[in-house]
Amino acid sequence: MDYMEIAIEEAKKAYNKGEVPVGVVIVKDGEIISRQHNLKEERKLTTGHAEILAIEEASRLLDNWRLSGCEMYVTLEPCPMCASAIAQSRISKLFIGTFNKDMGACGSTINLLDYDIFNWKVDVKWCYNQICSDLLTRFFENRRNKMN
Repeated sequence: MDYMEIAIEEAKKAYNKGEVPVGVVIVKDGEIISRQHNLKEERKLTTGHAEILAIEEASRLLDNWRLSGCEMYVTLEPCPMCASAIAQSRISKLFIGTFNKDMGACGSTINLLDYDIFNWKVDVKWCYNQICSDLLTRFFENRRNKMN
């Protein structure tokens, strides 16, 4: 199963709602336990990022804040808030679909997951996917065109 493809489906849901198109899937033992997309605008919440929502959902399902043994697939490199939440939740592996040149906290701008401040190491895997980049480019081009 291509979990990044499922994360892209989630990103498309965000896109269709006028949200920044980011999608996330969390997998444990080969089973999807959470899938989310950005809902920052819809919920009027600063923390309405797909990663945070997916971590909350997975934690409820597992009845545990520790998500060790889980893998996260995200279409866009997490921001500092989300990277910190990923480390705090003890997710084991993070698969990233594209770079976040403005706020990326997994290597593009800063690499928070490379510091030993979390008492946990997240194994980061870059698996560049053109569709992830294209969705974001199209979203921001449309947004700029509407402003003009």
